[in-house]
Amino acid sequence: MEAPPRGPAAQEAEDDPLLLAELKPGRPQQYDWKASCETWSVAFSPDGTWFAWSQGHCIVKLIPWPLEEAELSCKAAERKNRGIKAAVSGGGGAKEKTLECGQIVWGLAFSAWPPCGAKERDGLLAPGRSCLILATGLNDGQIKVWEVQTGRLLFSLSGHLDVVRDLSFAPNGSLILVSASRDKTLRVWDLSRDGKQVQVLSGHTQWVYCCSISPDCSMLCSAAGEKSAFLWSMRSYTLIRKLEGHQSSVVSCDFSPDSALLVTASYDTCVIMWDPYTGEQLRTLRHVPLPPALDYGSDIHTSSLRSVCFSPEGLYLATVADDRLLRIWDLELRTPVAFAPMTNGLCCVYFPHGGFIATGTRDGYVQFWSAPKVLSSLKHLCRKALRTFLTTYQVLALPIPKKMKEFLTYRTF
Repeated sequence: MEAPPRGPAAQEAEDDPLLLAELKPGRPQQYDWKASCETWSVAFSPDGTWFAWSQGHCIVKLIPWPLEEAELSCKAAERKNRGIKAAVSGGGGAKEKTLECGQIVWGLAFSAWPPCGAKERDGLLAPGRSCLILATGLNDGQIKVWEVQTGRLLFSLSGHLDVVRDLSFAPNGSLILVSASRDKTLRVWDLSRDGKQVQVLSGHTQWVYCCSISPDCSMLCSAAGEKSAFLWSMRSYTLIRKLEGHQSSVVSCDFSPDSALLVTASYDTCVIMWDPYTGEQLRTLRHVPLPPALDYGSDIHTSSLRSVCFSPEGLYLATVADDRLLRIWDLELRTPVAFAPMTNGLCCVYFPHGGFIATGTRDGYVQFWSAPKVLSSLKHLCRKALRTFLTTYQVLALPIPKKMKEFLTYRTF
């Protein structure tokens, strides 16, 4: 049975996440059906100034962050009653925007548009001006890319033959975009070359649910309705290895901030943490029913996972499962240290600077939760700095003690 530990390592995370705000979509009048209202994807911009929300019915909301202080401290019931029809103001006086995508939106991804060498396209993007862009993956296989500040459409990328389920930009600002689709392929696009499709990655036999590019931009992980995840080279666009260990479909994946770890989540109720360089399984985190004292009243006994994500410092994970719980895991303790009840959760993402988690639901809601703010130890900061440019094999080749190698390769914490 899972029970949040109360040891010294858990002191900062021993309080369960608090619901800070809940956003409820105001339904467009022309849509009167209940389907297609799901929030399949939520995303923060890399600099933490914008939040994007696929609120269902072909609409994406762009909301400046942070929310007004009053909104972050309001009761969830108030948010349910108000919706988000009133304009939300964030830093700098920016106003929320509505993107009419014309199709159900499944995937979202932000990227910065470099200030130097940016091309002006039909007057939509001023050359030399730094800005944010948002890619949206649509139900008809298209990808639409928007300028965040203006809400204008920059690119329409065609090539996929079915739903674009997920999107991932290379974190280095190169404007390389990877898309994952129900047509069982991943496609690589170069927006610096007017959205040219540069590669098609084939090999999956089921719908591709998720894709994630490592922070060092060397690897790509993809998860499909299969028991294995695929690891690809972002340099040669070839398959490095299949990660086999799950007993059911893998549906979500994420790299640690230093690229040294990879986590995959599956319908088999497990999260597996891997060393992506060696393919070794480092630990398995199992989702099991809560003891009665901690049960939040759910009558659902399945713990199939929907989403997993790393915290910005790389010491915690957040997971969303079908048992109506958001869990926060301490990787050192290998157990959840906090729980929060949520209904019909589909996705989760950490705020880039920590302190918040955003979740999306089948009802089209977005919820913002408090998360532990972690003061990383000096030794972890040193490990994180080293692992951003050293692979596991390079660490193992160093003339240092075995225990230090084990710490640097996350065999111990």
